[in-house]
Amino acid sequence: AYALASQGLVDSGADALLIETTQDLLQAKAAINGAREVIDKCNRDIVLIAQVTVETTGTMLLGSEIGAALNALENLDIDLIGLNCATGPTEMSEHLRYLSKNSSAGLSVMPNAGLPVLGSNGATYPLSPEELALALSTFVDDYGLTLIGGCCGTTPAHLAAVVAKLKSKENKVRAITPEPSVSSLYQSVQLRQDLTYLAIGERTNANGSRAFREALVNEDWQGCVEIARDQIRDGAHILDLSVDYVGRDGAKDMFEVASRFATSSTLPIMLDSTEPAVIKAGLEALGGRCIINSVNYEDGDGPTSRFARIMPLVKEHGSAVVALTIDEEGQARTAEWKLRVAKRLIEDLTGNWGMKVSDIMIDALTFPIATGQEETRRDGLETINAIRSLTSEYPDVQTTLGVSNVSFGLNPASRVVLNSVFLHECVQAGLSSAIVHPSKIMPMTRIPERQREVALDLIYDRRVYDGENCTYDPLTEFLQLFEGVELTTSRLSRAAELAALPLAERLQRRIIDGEKVGLNEDLDEAMAQSMAPLAIINDHLLEGMKVVGELFGKGEMQLPFVLQSAEVMKSAVAYLEPHMEKSDDGGRGTMLLATVKGDVHDIGKNLVDIILSNNGYQVVNIGIKQTVNQIIDAALEHDVDAIGMSGLLVKSTVVMKENLQEITARGLDQKWPIVLGGAALTRAYVEQDLASIFPGEVRYARDAFEGLRLMDAIMGVKKGVPGAALPELRERRVRAVAKDNELTTTDTTRSDVSADIEIPKAPFFGSRIVKGLPIADYLGMLDERALFVGQWGLKGARGEYEKMVEEEGRPRLRSLLNEVASKGWLEAAVVYGYFPCVSEGNDLIILHHEGPLEGTERMRFTFPRQRRDRRLCISDFFASRESGKVDVVAFHVVTMGNTISKAANELFASNSYREYLELHGLSVQLTEALAEHWHARVREELAVRNLDSPDLQGILDQGYRGSRYSFGYPACPDIEQQTLLCELLEPERIGVELSEEFQLHPEQSTSAIIVHHPEAKYFNAN
Repeated sequence: AYALASQGLVDSGADALLIETTQDLLQAKAAINGAREVIDKCNRDIVLIAQVTVETTGTMLLGSEIGAALNALENLDIDLIGLNCATGPTEMSEHLRYLSKNSSAGLSVMPNAGLPVLGSNGATYPLSPEELALALSTFVDDYGLTLIGGCCGTTPAHLAAVVAKLKSKENKVRAITPEPSVSSLYQSVQLRQDLTYLAIGERTNANGSRAFREALVNEDWQGCVEIARDQIRDGAHILDLSVDYVGRDGAKDMFEVASRFATSSTLPIMLDSTEPAVIKAGLEALGGRCIINSVNYEDGDGPTSRFARIMPLVKEHGSAVVALTIDEEGQARTAEWKLRVAKRLIEDLTGNWGMKVSDIMIDALTFPIATGQEETRRDGLETINAIRSLTSEYPDVQTTLGVSNVSFGLNPASRVVLNSVFLHECVQAGLSSAIVHPSKIMPMTRIPERQREVALDLIYDRRVYDGENCTYDPLTEFLQLFEGVELTTSRLSRAAELAALPLAERLQRRIIDGEKVGLNEDLDEAMAQSMAPLAIINDHLLEGMKVVGELFGKGEMQLPFVLQSAEVMKSAVAYLEPHMEKSDDGGRGTMLLATVKGDVHDIGKNLVDIILSNNGYQVVNIGIKQTVNQIIDAALEHDVDAIGMSGLLVKSTVVMKENLQEITARGLDQKWPIVLGGAALTRAYVEQDLASIFPGEVRYARDAFEGLRLMDAIMGVKKGVPGAALPELRERRVRAVAKDNELTTTDTTRSDVSADIEIPKAPFFGSRIVKGLPIADYLGMLDERALFVGQWGLKGARGEYEKMVEEEGRPRLRSLLNEVASKGWLEAAVVYGYFPCVSEGNDLIILHHEGPLEGTERMRFTFPRQRRDRRLCISDFFASRESGKVDVVAFHVVTMGNTISKAANELFASNSYREYLELHGLSVQLTEALAEHWHARVREELAVRNLDSPDLQGILDQGYRGSRYSFGYPACPDIEQQTLLCELLEPERIGVELSEEFQLHPEQSTSAIIVHHPEAKYFNAN
């Protein structure tokens, strides 16, 4: 029908086909494919446009998120994708932002003239022509739209205003960062997961699951659906669906099951069959973007091969594909063979079928390694080596594996261990996905050490020989370890070990192991020992969750087990809640809590809910996967005092940034303080990067208790409590653009700074780099007080503080320094240089120092001048152009490197709060120590170090000639001038880059302009 309609339009001379107001992705796909079929047959360029309708709920009518819509439709060879109808421009902004960053197709939008308003004359649309034109103009500027228009409520006057405002605008080039994904009807799922592998549930497979096979044979379709739902609860990201079974009509069965999964499962589907007709039936029932499993060269790649019959389906439906390392010779067994076939597949799929490398999932195959046959002994090792080589050569390609095949033939208890250890090794080698039963994959921490060691020996074939005599066979050892061991026996043994632990350790271990049986009895015992419920949570249960976060961050605990631990945590908190002392201070204030869009993790958010509720606050907890529109609407509806956003995933940090931008765009940034929390966040990211793009108040909460303290401060400020204030941003940088009443760069009258000083001779002009600086060179410049008090929070009266430093601070510092050194986390490096210069008013002019341009202007820095006091400006410290002298200025960038930054962020991402704070704080102060050390080196090279203070505190108090100033601080607040400094020094040579927000990365880096003038000291240009 769609092809017929399209044919009529094309025959009538249409230049474009617009499929619009779509509510159902399956219908949209059918319409697009029908139109594409006609377009491909004609000899004209016809533009194909698809527009979906997103309701005020934030999804399409059937519940599809914008990511699911983009993923399902973009890969069908459309020219433009966009939105129309249902809402006005305001409600579309969030979805257009997503499309702008993720769509490789052009973008279009046709909003209504606002949301209809009911009046005495019926419904009217509120937006005037000028308001619609302004909104669309903003969209073009911000999101790089190609096509704009109007839908319901727009009139010729509206469109005339749009044309008048936009007729001379040029298209903006978008910087897209799409993530390879597939989708269900409801949501998209990235093929590369944060901190873990993509888990493809294996139980909806008639060949691998007896329960599913029986449901299929009995045509118990609801039973099939329930097995799918079980896998969703177990933590699968995608469902592998195979209905191939001898004697049955595979195409009919596939349609029956897939059409039910389409609406009953939120997960994308991997269609697993060797028969094109079966795959086609599944594709025609599913609205999302599927993965087809699989293609290979078993019968070659000729026109009648299975490969040639399946690939047209892949292309027509824009699917991703699993490609098995099988060729005409058979299943590849060695790493070299697997890699050879994989290369052939990748070149074929990209070159002949137009696929992206990132949409190809190479299955390197694995085979049973416990058969005892010599030819199978190295199969596990060969697979691991193949994955490592493949991902090294093709970093964008996806990899997958049917993991459980490695343990075929073993008893259930031993299979769980071998599968888990093998998967861990494959993931370490680069495996991005696996077909598994997620809840049957154990974290490495839960596997007894001896079992893990022998499993590794078996996988890597570490047999030991004395001559020709095998003295250690890991297969024999592995079988003996599990002789007579059942899964239930293993669980009982673990429960007995748990019961023998001291209470405090037992409580923590219950969280780590996800062990709920006996939990309430342990909590009763703790309260009987006079432990307060909040103390139990904070001192013991949260410590367990921190360990869980650490393991998750290192890839040693997979998401299903994280969720198990979270469930135990929830149960414990729910059991303790009735015993908590509730505050009588009702009506203290209201906070809205939400887990951001795309994130389903809520344990931290819910703990904040409980802590706030038990301290007299009202909490509006709107749940998980909340869009910014939903957050704003709920905050307005409930008139909240603050908003708290949470998320576990790395991508959630990006969503939070986008949410803050949208709140600002709506003019609501001053309405609510925002509190952000979650394992992937860092204080620096929130209080430096996010604070720099959000005009309102935004703060980071490390845990629920810091969230409570922040809410207390927020309400104290709001109610005008004397002395109440939000904590200062710990990573605050002065805003780049100063307020008119604070700074001036127009008053250029020089201050009274002396101009009659001797200019030192530079040792060289230009820049040099120094790498591999040993810590001994700069450790002597470490400011211990800044570390212990400012970073680590060791505070108290003088005597108490000194005691804490001696008993806790310095021992921990020594230990941490040893760890940092032994693990090679420090990569201290410097780029610095000297440049000829002169001043002119408030400008410092850098001169060319060589070549035909020597002595002429190369660039200039502009600094603000004080309005009061001495009216100082940094340029005053250099010889003026009129003096006829040429002065010298030094610049440097120092860094601790990226490794320590990553180590600190990994600690934070894994909820190791104390360890994170200690390592992060040390890394920051070591960076400052290196900067201080190199400043001393510059003074030495300029021969002005003779005036240095003899002690460290004197140095830290600027007891030397001159000063150094960093951009973003009071004397030179314009952080954008970092670009000039970086142009001079090229810090990328030592691994330091400048972000779009003009911040240096890695975080443990700092820059400075170094001034030699004796009167140069810190001052505030305000």
